Amino acid sequence: MIKAEATDKRTPKSITLNADLAVVGGGLSGLCGAITAARAGIKVVLVTDRPVLGGNSSSEVRLWVLGATSHMGNNNRWAREGGVIDELLVENMYRNPDSNPLIFDTILLERVVSEPNITLLLNTSVYDLEKSSPDTISKVYAFCSQNSTQYELVAPLFCDASGDGILGFLSGAAFRMGAESKEEFGEKFAPSKEYGELLGHSLYFYSKDVGKPIKYVAPSFAHDVTQKVPKFRTFNSQEFGCKLWWIEYGGRLDTVHDTETIKWELWKVIYGVWNYIKNSGNFPEAANLTLEWVGHIPGKRESRRFEGDYMLIQQDVVEQRAHYDDVAFGGWSIDLHPSDGVFSEIGQSSCNQWHSKGIYGIPYRCLYSKNISNLFIAGRIISASHVAFGSSRVMATSAHVGQAVGMAAKLCTEKGLLPRQLSETQHIASLQLELLKAGQHIPNLRLHDVEDLVQQATVSASSELALEELLPSGEPQPLEFSVAQMIPLRSAHNVSEAQSLADVKIKTIIHPYADEPTELEVELRISSKSDNHTPDVILAKRTISLQKGRNCVHLEFTAKDFLSLQDLESLGYAFLTLQKNPKVKIHYSNQRITGILSVFNTVNEAVSNYGKQEPVEDIGVDTFEFWCPQRRPAGKNPALKFEPALQVFEAENIRNGLQRPTNQPNAWVADYKDKKPALHLNWSEKQLIKRIVLHLDTDFDHPMESVLMSHPENEMPFCVKNVRILNDKNEVIAQISDNHQSIRTIILEQAVETQSLRIEAEHPSANVPAALFEVRCY
Repeated sequence: MIKAEATDKRTPKSITLNADLAVVGGGLSGLCGAITAARAGIKVVLVTDRPVLGGNSSSEVRLWVLGATSHMGNNNRWAREGGVIDELLVENMYRNPDSNPLIFDTILLERVVSEPNITLLLNTSVYDLEKSSPDTISKVYAFCSQNSTQYELVAPLFCDASGDGILGFLSGAAFRMGAESKEEFGEKFAPSKEYGELLGHSLYFYSKDVGKPIKYVAPSFAHDVTQKVPKFRTFNSQEFGCKLWWIEYGGRLDTVHDTETIKWELWKVIYGVWNYIKNSGNFPEAANLTLEWVGHIPGKRESRRFEGDYMLIQQDVVEQRAHYDDVAFGGWSIDLHPSDGVFSEIGQSSCNQWHSKGIYGIPYRCLYSKNISNLFIAGRIISASHVAFGSSRVMATSAHVGQAVGMAAKLCTEKGLLPRQLSETQHIASLQLELLKAGQHIPNLRLHDVEDLVQQATVSASSELALEELLPSGEPQPLEFSVAQMIPLRSAHNVSEAQSLADVKIKTIIHPYADEPTELEVELRISSKSDNHTPDVILAKRTISLQKGRNCVHLEFTAKDFLSLQDLESLGYAFLTLQKNPKVKIHYSNQRITGILSVFNTVNEAVSNYGKQEPVEDIGVDTFEFWCPQRRPAGKNPALKFEPALQVFEAENIRNGLQRPTNQPNAWVADYKDKKPALHLNWSEKQLIKRIVLHLDTDFDHPMESVLMSHPENEMPFCVKNVRILNDKNEVIAQISDNHQSIRTIILEQAVETQSLRIEAEHPSANVPAALFEVRCY
């Protein structure tokens, strides 16, 4: 029993926690940064004011995680972010194909509490700090209302990933809110004069069918949306959750300090929307629907943006500028919303999305404060202009940035550096190296790891796929949309063999069916940048006369068709495009192969893709067509033959430093007929091997939306599930069963001395041959 005597004043229980890095904010950026740092070997305190992790992706808000893949609605192929965020999304697909946000919560929590180097504080809000000098944070104060405990967080390094930037704000870090004028950075999409309006907050609701009529009486505070919301006729009984992302408000308010006001206004709209659906008489199908869930905190888009030594701007995004210190990438559109949000007038778009032709690099100098020496910044608050922020703000990009910060903190701790010092040219390469090793794709960079024993090995394989034909399956389908088969031109083999562009050629055979005599327009296209996948350069055109019935068409493109290219370095994927003609049918193939993909010139209104991007005025963005894949089970490759066979799947690819398709497949792919596919690594003398790292194909083209969307598969069809590794005595030293992840790291109980390794990789299925992107040994 406790009997406390009366006293003048009491202080809460206080606990001091010491760490190498204190991360404020448990959204995906802070979470991925904390896990990355902890796995790299430093002590981390992760503090968040919410009861769950994930920020806007959590069950509290329920926004799907997206980044450069953009719902597969842009031209960024194989652009899902790598590293920890990839691991989380792949795991969510495996466990949670119905996209239940509560399951996603558990995956995030599991990954954090599984890390012994992380101390997690939920429901704990940062409210004050101390500084040892004007530019150095020494201690942060936080309070948990659930256990009435104050925490003092002491660390040499801090990361603000809080969304609103509470730590940066309290520390005096320079920040901005609102939009810069176009004169400041020469951004043509920026306003003529700077202004303070922002992107607003959103709240979502879920409904469900309970199998019997349900009455609904709206609360008195609910809006009559037919009077308040000009676009009320857009609401319907089928859409809920973040499909109603445009239920947005607060752009003309202070999105930090007016959040409660904004939330109440959004509640009024949400309950008014449901009243309209249930009681207007326009939706008889809603009789059995009830409200299952309404958000209690809004999903925030924009508030403060903190200033680093570099500010990302529109030109970085659109022109895909390279920087010496790129450590992450973005690829979402420049996506800005009207300040009035849901109350915008009819005819005013709910968002303005302008895409780039490919992904762009994000410099490390955007990820730390320019005036607080030991403060990293991560997530949507990184150093970016308002226009560039329209692209960099989304969650998968924010998580990718957070991972860069986590690894930077590890190196700063190890080398005794401050964040700015790590940006110096003599240090930045070490950060990029460690990120690449962790699976973090960085545009224009390859992994060169001198400690990797595979780089000194002789690499061979039991077989290498020479793709002669994509075999036809099923009935021929009409060409209702233009389709392009992406054909890799560049590989270790054909570049070493080809002396010039005169040696490059494409010969294919297709068998189209015509309902009547007609013409088929065929184009050979490439991208103006070899690592892009926007087919914006037409190299050659052919018009093929077809007779009624089955036709055999030989297509040949030779040196003269490639004259516009500068050199072999210009080679990437060719796009063999068959233009839309409903009178023509073609066969598709059930075969799916790593790095081989078909794309379609179709529409995806969710990301402002209407087949072609055409700005009506000069706002500093490009005009180009969208050529996008279709989601499985659709999106098959057209059936065709290659003469000669495509030889782009060599075993040598597993050490070329690229862990996903870029301008080539970058994978070893075994032959379909190989009953026991295996890679062989041989050294001139025995090696002592303790750790083996495998990079596998989990389809980096799949966006893996985390909520609301159900997916037809929970494992990616390209991913090798079963692996055995044998030494030079033919003994099994390691094996993997039922794999579904992108990266598998094998740490042997005892180091093995061997002069060779055989890595046996089982074909995922009869239609998908075994493939590996990378193998490293240490």
